[in-house]
Amino acid sequence: MGDIQQILQASWPILLMVVIFYFLLWRPQKKQQKERANLLSSLKKGQKIVTIGGIYGEIVELDDEKIKVQVADKVEMTFSRSAVASVVSKKNKEAN
Repeated sequence: MGDIQQILQASWPILLMVVIFYFLLWRPQKKQQKERANLLSSLKKGQKIVTIGGIYGEIVELDDEKIKVQVADKVEMTFSRSAVASVVSKKNKEAN
C-alpha cells in the first residue's frame, strides 16, 4: 500500500502538467485548426479576402486546391487555397 502512495505522490506533478498542457495548448490549437478549415471550405466567388502575404483581392474563380484573385483591374493572381488568411467583411472595411 505504501508503494502505491509513493507512486501517486511522485506522479501528480506530471499529471498536472499534462492537464495544463491540454487546456492551454492543445485544445485551443485544435479549435483554431477547425475554424481555419471552416474558413477555407466556405470561400465563395465574389468574396474579398486577404492572403497570408497581405495581398487584398476579390475571388473570381476557385476550385478545391487553388483560387484566382483579382487584385486590380485586369490583374489576376492564382494562389493556393491555404494562402487565404481571412475574409474581409463589411465591418472591417467600414472601420478602416
